[in-house]
Amino acid sequence: MKKAFLVIIISSLISVSFAQKIKQSFVSTDIDNFWIAYDEIISTKDSIKQYSLLKELYLNKGTQGLKSLIEVRNYTDKDFVDAINKYPKFWNSIRLNTLNAKSLYPEINSNIQKLKKAYPELKPSTIYFTIGAFRTGGTTHGYKVLIGSEVSLADKTTIIDELPIWRQPFYKTQNPINEIALLCTHEYIHTQQKEIVHNLISMCLYEGVAEFISCKVTDKKSDAPAIEFGKANQKIVIDKFVSDLFIMTNNYSWLWGENLNDLKVRDLGYYIGYEICERYYNLSKDKTKAIKELIELDYTNEKEIERIVNITKLLPKTLEELNYDYEKQRPTVIQMTPFENGSQVVKSGLTKITIIFSEPLVTYITGVDFGPLGQEYFPKIKPERVFGEDGKSWTFEADLKPNQHYQILISNNFRKENGVRLKPYLIDFKTAD
Repeated sequence: MKKAFLVIIISSLISVSFAQKIKQSFVSTDIDNFWIAYDEIISTKDSIKQYSLLKELYLNKGTQGLKSLIEVRNYTDKDFVDAINKYPKFWNSIRLNTLNAKSLYPEINSNIQKLKKAYPELKPSTIYFTIGAFRTGGTTHGYKVLIGSEVSLADKTTIIDELPIWRQPFYKTQNPINEIALLCTHEYIHTQQKEIVHNLISMCLYEGVAEFISCKVTDKKSDAPAIEFGKANQKIVIDKFVSDLFIMTNNYSWLWGENLNDLKVRDLGYYIGYEICERYYNLSKDKTKAIKELIELDYTNEKEIERIVNITKLLPKTLEELNYDYEKQRPTVIQMTPFENGSQVVKSGLTKITIIFSEPLVTYITGVDFGPLGQEYFPKIKPERVFGEDGKSWTFEADLKPNQHYQILISNNFRKENGVRLKPYLIDFKTAD
């Protein structure tokens, strides 16, 4: 009886151990194919032949990972051929690192197993090592992790002086190959997350979840300079973030671009998201539940986003209060001529319509759109549209037909110098017979 009991216990432990493992798949054949194509391409100056070789030896033999990378980063054949021809020293210096990609598998696999242990619901994703044309070091497509090896397998010996000046700082400030296991873990988490909503707080959370949890489960420090900078300069970063939070224009100065915000540090949105997730995790009594909640966060659920952000007290006020403050700053339409909005007896014919704003707006950005009733209710508007010298009025000319119902939406594309956007204004009227 005792032996049988021990067998049951051992069997259970084996089952639990197996359940906590994930069979990880890696694919790096695109790297081998790239270098075969590369050698042939640089052996000829015939551009037509170069394109043919690229297709025959690399693109047509591409894995599902390469096909996905091309799709999500909008690569063209020209992008690849140009990159190959322009940067010979770079390619020669990174070649060995890429060909040794398989040596990186054990550390990456170890990280993924740690992630599985922390988040048992983890679904398997294949990790593809590919070579692109500098638009990403790592991204995802469905349950595929896509590594751009020309970015993520560089090290301090990689020669970058041929690259554009704006691209060089990444290679100078980071040593990507040393962080490849953490990057793969970060991207793996993205394959588990729900679809992002493209507002600044959700974008920051989306990246922060992946960065914080990948660091937490592997017990490794993030290599993102933005996180170290943010922690050391929290007040100025938060103040700037709050000023940009709702204006939309500056989202990509915080994430996913070479744009630098006023603080001259790229990707500070990673810090915002990381800090929120770290605080939320630390405040949670059930750490496993916190990880699950963060990974499975529904970005369309505004109440849940607000709950998580507000509980951390990273921002000076709740999101609702910050939005209220922003709404008070927004300019409005205070008047229009030559008729009142809502009029039912507007005279037909060519009509100059002037919109009066509550305060000066920048004069190089405008926006008109269809109203809720759609294009059929939108008048023909002449292309000449003129701002008043003080930026407080804007005039356009519309061709109004008799006995018609019209709608014109003055959109929130209008804005103040600081980026705060106009409250949209719907013009709705009818013309007389």
